Amino acid sequence: MSKEGRQPHFTELIFESTEQNVAIPPRGSQEQPKLPAPGQTQSAKPPKAAGAAPQANVQLSLWDSEEQEHEPVTTTEAQFTKRARELEDRKEPASLFVPFKSYWPNYGHMTGVQSRWYFYWRNEVRQGRYPKTDLSYIFLHVYELINGVGWKEPLDGYGQLNRIWEAYRAQYKRLDQYLGGWIADFSFVHHLDIPLSVIVARSRGLAGDLAELELMRCLSSCPEELTFPVLTALSDYDISKSKFYTGDGKEACEQYIPQVVALIDAYVARKQGSKLVEMFPPGPPVMRERYLFRSAVYDISLYGYSVLVPVVRISKSQPLRSLVTRLFRLTENKLRELMGFRGRLKGVNVDADMETLVTRFLQREFRKAEQEQNGPAVVIDQEKLTRLEQDSEIVRSMLTIDDTLFSDSADNGAELEISDLPVIKRQNPDQSEPAVRRMSDVADVGEVPRDIAPAARSAEPSGPVPPALSADPGTEWEQFMSGLTPLQREVVSALAQGDGLEGMDRLAAAHGTMPELLMDEINELAMDILGDLLIDGEEITEEFVPMLSTLKR
Repeated sequence: MSKEGRQPHFTELIFESTEQNVAIPPRGSQEQPKLPAPGQTQSAKPPKAAGAAPQANVQLSLWDSEEQEHEPVTTTEAQFTKRARELEDRKEPASLFVPFKSYWPNYGHMTGVQSRWYFYWRNEVRQGRYPKTDLSYIFLHVYELINGVGWKEPLDGYGQLNRIWEAYRAQYKRLDQYLGGWIADFSFVHHLDIPLSVIVARSRGLAGDLAELELMRCLSSCPEELTFPVLTALSDYDISKSKFYTGDGKEACEQYIPQVVALIDAYVARKQGSKLVEMFPPGPPVMRERYLFRSAVYDISLYGYSVLVPVVRISKSQPLRSLVTRLFRLTENKLRELMGFRGRLKGVNVDADMETLVTRFLQREFRKAEQEQNGPAVVIDQEKLTRLEQDSEIVRSMLTIDDTLFSDSADNGAELEISDLPVIKRQNPDQSEPAVRRMSDVADVGEVPRDIAPAARSAEPSGPVPPALSADPGTEWEQFMSGLTPLQREVVSALAQGDGLEGMDRLAAAHGTMPELLMDEINELAMDILGDLLIDGEEITEEFVPMLSTLKR
């Protein structure tokens, strides 16, 4: 055992007592010093009794025993882990809840009834049920998971820790103080490639290295997973002091600002050929030592005392910080306008193409949100639906023509023409005038009987007919075409000529927008007027291909 840094041996301490003048013999001494009588002082050379046999030196034996090699001492944490493995499968039936308070909870700290409740509660938690319990029970189970007890695969242990955190964090705020860091450490020691955004959002005190790691991960591979708390580490604008954010705009800002940053990242990648993190590269990674599972009952023999984590200081890139800060302010201004909030932030300078793209994106998203909130545009009137079903039964009965009609016509040598078919008259529920339709016009109530003459069957339209255009295709198609912008017309024309997605990409890049936005806007207009999507994937929907002649004319 090394003596460097050790505490003083108890025999080397000087006590404030009547024995404070007792001399400490050297290591080689074999003489036992004689204690002075009270009130006397110790002489330099104490007298030796004549004929007295030398006694064993107690001080020397203490030194010798200290220098002997000792067996390794088992730590309290290692003992806890060993006991946890022994009790890993223990279950108890439904038991009475008993309060339990302990700073570092352990199995030995619990009474019998507390143990029965704990093992019953732990089994419930493993089954996905989270009964109300004390914080010390929760920490005891978390210590088990940290030390590798209660799971077979690391992802399972990670999931259990997250679910416990989510289930009890509203009741115990202290969980946010500890579990965020412990779950992050768990992911590091087991090399789990998982998003840290939830940890950063719930544990603001961890927003340093973890925020940098999450920013780098998202901007490098998956910008759609960016979150508002992570992005605040990359912005110089303190949005928490904004009256709009602290008022009605908090939810909208946290929802749309990450989407806007991801949109601009995709736009820059499409137009410039490189992502934001590539256009504004940060410095090299810095190796950071992270101490594992601080303040937890953790056996360091499992994963070590600390880990080295490479951290890229992406938030230190000033050009990237400037752009993200301007996007924060631009998005807030657009949201203020859409939500009718008075006042605008000044000094927001971004490229005109970016501003147009953000404006159109937010307007489209707000329209979608309003439609979802207001419900579907078409509401079925059950009374009218019942009336239509009754009319359909009448139509079916009139379509069932007696065979004698055709036999008489055949006997008389008369040839059945379309104009000779009976006329169906019924009252339109929405209009005062009766609607007149011939049998050849009824396309949605069934097929024309096979016994009708070939001339009648030949009058049926061939090929698929767009459902929204079957009544008067010219008028609705012209309304749709007149509603398109010149750029949208070019996109439809390019798709009609077979250019596909490449042609759409080329037109979008030339006008500073994205093909996805153009496709969504065209389909949205088609749904409103034509009743169906115009663009399916990279092609015009098959039903609308015959109508493209109108566009060419």
